[in-house]
Amino acid sequence: MGLFSFLTREIAIDLGTANTIIIYNDKVVVDEPSIVAIDRKSEKIIAVGKKAEMMHGKTHDNIMTIKPLRDGVIADFKAAEYMIREMIKMINPKKSLFPPALRMVVCIPSGITEVEERAVRDSAEQAGAKEVRMIHEPMAAAIGIGIDVMEPTGNMIVDIGGGTSEIAVIALGGIVNNKSIRIAGNDFNSDIIDYMRKTHNINIGERTAERIKIEVGAAITDLENPPEDYPVHGRDMLTGIPKEIMVNYAEIAYALDKTISKIEAAVLSALENTPPELSADIFRTGIYLAGGGSLLRGLDKRIHARTKLPVTVAEDPLRAVARGTGIALKNFDKFTFLIK
Repeated sequence: MGLFSFLTREIAIDLGTANTIIIYNDKVVVDEPSIVAIDRKSEKIIAVGKKAEMMHGKTHDNIMTIKPLRDGVIADFKAAEYMIREMIKMINPKKSLFPPALRMVVCIPSGITEVEERAVRDSAEQAGAKEVRMIHEPMAAAIGIGIDVMEPTGNMIVDIGGGTSEIAVIALGGIVNNKSIRIAGNDFNSDIIDYMRKTHNINIGERTAERIKIEVGAAITDLENPPEDYPVHGRDMLTGIPKEIMVNYAEIAYALDKTISKIEAAVLSALENTPPELSADIFRTGIYLAGGGSLLRGLDKRIHARTKLPVTVAEDPLRAVARGTGIALKNFDKFTFLIK
């Protein structure tokens, strides 16, 4: 560390479609929803993260809520830059005479294009980063789970986030084979909204769908410890009057079935394209699940039933990718790469 090391701040960012996590000094210092609220007239930021999330779906004409990331990539460049800048400010709210130079490691999906990669780098630089390096999500998830990725042993990671599901086979510190599909947690929410409309004639919003997914979401209909039925509030499509209905986990498992089948198909496709020696390793080590989607009740059993392989859900799967990005920050040249 040099004389002016105090003027450099090293941070790791898991820039997710649903949530953004920032790690500084080995600690999670920011864990906020990836959303901003903007005043339409002045174009000023009103709120970021949890405060903006509370406004989502409840705004009037002068306020607009924006989710800057869609399917794991930046869809709104300006809003993403605002969001990253405001979240970095949350690390240390006190204003400094000399703002520190930022070294950043940002986590990105493995299936994105060079243009999309450059958009992430440019947003980070606009938010104040002097040096930006990238790490792919499945690699970060593997490191965060605690797998020794440098070993000549194959490990399969399935990271189900908000916008993308990343399926990768990792060995010798690199991704041997990967499949990135834009089907994930947000699609689960859409399925729940559609199911409620078609089956119960009730209109619900994204936040309500997310709560249903958390409270009674399931991947199979025969759980050992089923959650209690959950009351859902929304607008009756026939009368227009707000009403309450009760939903159970079996209904939600039925609603999510098609989307989960697509993730299963991607897992099977990745297994088919794995070199034989690594397939032999995966038969022993199994499949590791990470990301918020892996918290869906019974998903590990469903994937095990389909692949006949051992399936392990990561400890604290929501933060596995962020933890791995934080470790990559310490090994700046080992796991990360630059965008030219």
